[in-house]
Amino acid sequence: MTSDNLGVGALTLAHIAILEEIAARLDRRPEFVICGWRDPNPPYLTRPDLEVVELRLKDFVRPRGGLYSVLRGCDAVLDISAGDSFTDIYGPKRFGTMLAAKRLTLMAGRPLILAPQTIGPFEKPWTRRLALSVMRRADVLATRDDLSTEFLRTEGYDGPVIAASDVALRLPWTRPERTGGGRVKVGLNVSGLLFNGGYSGENMFGLRESYADMIRTLVARLTAREDIELHLVGHVISDRIEVEDDYRVCQRLGAEFPAAIVAPRFRDPVAAKSYISGMDFFSGARMHACIAAFSTGVPVLPMAYSRKFAGLFGALGYDVMADCRKDSAETILAAFDDALARRDEIAARMQGSLDRGLARLGLYEAAVEQCLRTTIGPRG
Repeated sequence: MTSDNLGVGALTLAHIAILEEIAARLDRRPEFVICGWRDPNPPYLTRPDLEVVELRLKDFVRPRGGLYSVLRGCDAVLDISAGDSFTDIYGPKRFGTMLAAKRLTLMAGRPLILAPQTIGPFEKPWTRRLALSVMRRADVLATRDDLSTEFLRTEGYDGPVIAASDVALRLPWTRPERTGGGRVKVGLNVSGLLFNGGYSGENMFGLRESYADMIRTLVARLTAREDIELHLVGHVISDRIEVEDDYRVCQRLGAEFPAAIVAPRFRDPVAAKSYISGMDFFSGARMHACIAAFSTGVPVLPMAYSRKFAGLFGALGYDVMADCRKDSAETILAAFDDALARRDEIAARMQGSLDRGLARLGLYEAAVEQCLRTTIGPRG
């Protein structure tokens, strides 16, 4: 609810929208407890039926206090692991907190709903064993892509899995009124993390060529075209962690290329999605910025840097994509030009993929509703 990463916030707000619909069918009035890391940002949403609990590391290890006490006060727990953090590739600390949250839910005797997420990889035998132990005890287990489902099977998980999609497809939005002339509005999300070489500053994601050089070339080409109105769109906006901040990089590029429009510092994920919905074409390396475009009917070219892109969009039959790890800069630029030129054709085909994603997400929503019916039931 307070994350610098608007993609993480999108997962939270979309879940609230989903749960409100389920609660209405159960004739229940929901109360939400949102648990996340302590953050100085104000919550995206404040209202009487919503409590935000800010966690610190010690809250995961206190045996009868901290997060455990919070979970005991809930009827059910939906755990989405920030979308892609139930893995050991980010180090033992993050894996430990992701695992602890799930184990504490089970210790508290509350239904554990593992919401649609990328699961794995687990590169160490001990992390694999511990992850499987909690997944086998979950009441609902959903993935957001077929690659995660296949991974679970290869790792020895033989329980039920819902092959769903990303819940951010259900994030609310409002399309802005069209303003300006007849130029084509092109949105470009620039990842500050990739632009800065990752946390190490040394191409930690193994991109084939310099992302920063490729982006500068692309911005130069687009701002030189009189038929294009280029918008530089940040989706992770962080004052505290400069290496992650998209907005600073967009400002820097805006100063280098004054013809580009730097999108505002969005106050929440809904504002970001609504702004993106006003574009005629979109491209970016932040997956949830691309999901915002995709789910509002804006033709989009995702610039992938991990398997989660291909897993999510591939499962929906959407094959318009560039791969920054495998493709040369020239190949990516050519793919951008091609997709931009074919944007009307791509938009016409997108609806089928979006319908597929919403149908897959509906399977998850039905499972959550059934779990809540069993746990609390409709009002008698």
